[in-house]
Amino acid sequence: MSTQPHKPAVITDVAKRAGVSHQTVSRVLNKHPSVSEHTRKKVLEAIQELDYRPNLTARSLVTRKTSTIGVVSCGSSQYGPSQMVYGIELAARDANYHVIITNITELTREQISDAIDHLMNQQVEGIILITPLIIKLGDIKDLLPSVPYVLIDAPWGIDLPTVMIDQVSGARKITRHVLDRGHQKIAFLSGPLHWSDARGRLEGFQQEMQHDGLVADLIVEADWSAEGGFLATQKLLKKNFDFTAMIAANDQMALGAIRAFKDAGLRVPEDISIVGFDDIPEAAFFDPPLTTIKQNFGLLGKRGVTHLLERLSDPHTDVSQSVIQTQLVPRHSVKDLTAVGKERTKS
Repeated sequence: MSTQPHKPAVITDVAKRAGVSHQTVSRVLNKHPSVSEHTRKKVLEAIQELDYRPNLTARSLVTRKTSTIGVVSCGSSQYGPSQMVYGIELAARDANYHVIITNITELTREQISDAIDHLMNQQVEGIILITPLIIKLGDIKDLLPSVPYVLIDAPWGIDLPTVMIDQVSGARKITRHVLDRGHQKIAFLSGPLHWSDARGRLEGFQQEMQHDGLVADLIVEADWSAEGGFLATQKLLKKNFDFTAMIAANDQMALGAIRAFKDAGLRVPEDISIVGFDDIPEAAFFDPPLTTIKQNFGLLGKRGVTHLLERLSDPHTDVSQSVIQTQLVPRHSVKDLTAVGKERTKS
């Protein structure tokens, strides 16, 4: 008995099985309208029977299209960037495109250049760059690819094709929610400030506090993780407990902060209120369920792919900044001090 594997079918095998020319098989594969439905059905049946897989490399040499886009992802270990990649993959699949992803750890010239070179060597038609860290336009403009590209989560105001979520507005929404419930002394648990999202959320908090004539000086920086939020909150509690609420710049840090509060004998929200940012799937199951800001990362990825495909069809398409808004998700982690005041007045 022979143990040698079967050779993969080629286009002439399909043509022979279907009783047509290899040119007809090619037309079916390329969805050419000139093929009759009867012939198309015969060819597709032959393809299935033979488990024929088209040679995409050979086809791309003819059509000069690979139906592949590249993604340079930075910070993909974090919830936001990882969900952006997932959204990109789903949107690309819906558009019949494949995705090649390369991850980098820092937005340095060397890492960006290496990542783009790697993707260009794979003959990608366009590139999406997830750039959540603070970058200077002059540092990367000469590195950008010769193929169409779109940036996702880039710093606000950068003069390049960009899709982003309005972090400042989102932070103002969550701060306003806390302020409207009577809290005036509010601490802010920031993400690492070399991230543009962290800067935007801090800026939004400060703007909304200043709008009400309040001081925004209780600020502590952490690293996006639950452990970082726990340690930063412990540090803040040792220095100052002159606040009634905390705004955490993401839900994971809020989780760590809740643990630090409980270790200090503080009940949430009875003794201290807390809110987060992102609306991770677990946020509704925190104890108590966490009030937070929802970011539509799926839409972010979809819009990034849409804009890239627009630029692929017309490189001169004017795509500047596309901004997606956030949504407040109120739950049970904020105590309403105005209601408490009303109850005292009645009594």
